[in-house]
Amino acid sequence: MSEIEPTIVFENDEFLVLDKPSGWHSVAGKGDALGERSVEAWLRARDPEAEHLPEAGLIHRLDRGTSGCLVVARTFEASEVLQEQLRDGRIDKRYLAVTEGRLPNRKGEFQLHFNSRYKGSKKVKVTRLGDHTVRGRCRWWKLEDFDPGPRRTVLEVDLMGRGRRHQIRSGLAFLRAPLVGDTLYGGPEADRVMLHAWWVSIEGRRFETRIPAEFGPPSEPDED
Repeated sequence: MSEIEPTIVFENDEFLVLDKPSGWHSVAGKGDALGERSVEAWLRARDPEAEHLPEAGLIHRLDRGTSGCLVVARTFEASEVLQEQLRDGRIDKRYLAVTEGRLPNRKGEFQLHFNSRYKGSKKVKVTRLGDHTVRGRCRWWKLEDFDPGPRRTVLEVDLMGRGRRHQIRSGLAFLRAPLVGDTLYGGPEADRVMLHAWWVSIEGRRFETRIPAEFGPPSEPDED
């Protein structure tokens, strides 16, 4: 369990942006009873007003192993506005990922379909064809290949739209480039899942988290 607590990147009367540590759940659940910490419980303990908001105001979630930006509404009105912006793709979310194996091109994108195999399944099934309601899209840029040594690559990934469960993790694994530390999808063991929500942009304003040392300094991607 991570002893590091979330830190506040930005805060005003309407919303805040947190930097979630790897090892924390986003929402409260069975893990809390097992001593595993959640951002939702942390928010409720920090601010009594969060008790009145669904999931303490969380606008989206990050997997337990993923670190980085989480957007949290502080009022019902802000929650509705931010949820709409997220659905419409007006909130940009950018990630850093370290993969095992190398994608063939310097940049690319995928549009795939993500379905839970059955209720309670840990894994997501990925297919090229499917219903638009489970469709997810990502763009990616290759920042660095580790050479010599393990065939690993640092990617910058743009999660387009609201996103599907495990979209980046399972999508990259489908392309035969699973995340380091993501053993669920065939990646090699590591101290953590190597996925970090680097920054989020809301109404044109960018909020950026500290980059964990293991990811290395990113460079700006080439624009089309």
